[in-house]
Amino acid sequence: MSFEDFGFHPSILAGVRELGYVEPTPIQEESIPAIMQGRDIIGLAQTGTGKTAAFVLPILQRLSAGTRGQIRALVVAPTRELTEQTCEVVENLGRQTGLRSVAIYGGVSVVNQTRMLKGGVEIAVACPGRLLDMLWQGAVDLSAVEVLVIDEADRMLDMGFLPDIRNILKCLLKPHQTLLFSATMPDTIRGLAREVTRNPVTVQVGRTAPATTVSHAFYPVEQHLKTELLKEVLSRTKTGSVLVFTRTKRRAERVAEQLSRAGYRATSLQGDLPQNRRQAALDGFRTGSFKILVATDIAARGIDVLDISHIINYDMPDDTDSYIHRIGRTGRIGRAGEAFTFVTNEDATMTGSLERLLKARPERRTMPGFDYAKPEPERHRLLPRRQTRWRTWHN
Repeated sequence: MSFEDFGFHPSILAGVRELGYVEPTPIQEESIPAIMQGRDIIGLAQTGTGKTAAFVLPILQRLSAGTRGQIRALVVAPTRELTEQTCEVVENLGRQTGLRSVAIYGGVSVVNQTRMLKGGVEIAVACPGRLLDMLWQGAVDLSAVEVLVIDEADRMLDMGFLPDIRNILKCLLKPHQTLLFSATMPDTIRGLAREVTRNPVTVQVGRTAPATTVSHAFYPVEQHLKTELLKEVLSRTKTGSVLVFTRTKRRAERVAEQLSRAGYRATSLQGDLPQNRRQAALDGFRTGSFKILVATDIAARGIDVLDISHIINYDMPDDTDSYIHRIGRTGRIGRAGEAFTFVTNEDATMTGSLERLLKARPERRTMPGFDYAKPEPERHRLLPRRQTRWRTWHN
């Protein structure tokens, strides 16, 4: 099947060709026809499967005819990064349609967003909090919305946005098509789907698991040796762009600084950074100015960089869903990727959960010549603790 088979307008197909799309991915092939028929959709797919284009392309087709200059499609997303990414996809695919979009999110001045809205846009991509603020101020008019997209619904609920979503729904004054996309389908999402959709078509591509294009390996190590091991792994591994995940914001900044001092082109991304620094980090990572991005789980969704060759879990994620989303940043659209996870003895429970998820025991790797017995510096021993040995992981 090709994109020509969907019957898109030539101006939309021009955007498809410009981005180098050749064949639709499974989520696109199964979702687009139903969306173009006006059906509500519940889309379930792993990250990196082409989900954004699956709803953007039919929206562009629908909006190509009809009134211009008012918001007719609203996409609600959980993070600034995903909002920007989605708006970029809209811009690239719809470049020749004349349709205009705006990204609405907090952390930046509302003035520019208000100015763009006054200039007339057809597609708004928004984070719930800033959108509601602008609705209460009368700066956004949703009375003409024909299509509502709730993207990354599971992440939205995890972040506590359900009341905001309900308040946004109250501002939609006409019947509309609802497209709900989620990587996982817990009971809370099923409840939301029943609440916001009418006779939906459910499209599920694959199971909730890491993409099969990604290989997995565990690196047993003591906590205080992780940064040195990270440098060793990077120096001995042929990589493209590398995304490193840490558990805390402070650790993300510290690890990035240490890598920079070691000569790597590294930067960090975490929630406490002002928006201009977050955007600079993302832009630099996308363009290759930075080859390594050290981030918290804020980057587990919404970063669309195709040449990420390696994901390195400096810290073990809190649950298997988080692992899936982290790993989804590599091995995208059929490309191969590798996932390395640093594990300590304290990670035993989570390691077992990942083995059950993967239905395999990932290879345990050690770096020849690396000093795994190096003691922790005295200044880091703030509290007495029982010493453990990484070697138990290698059995």
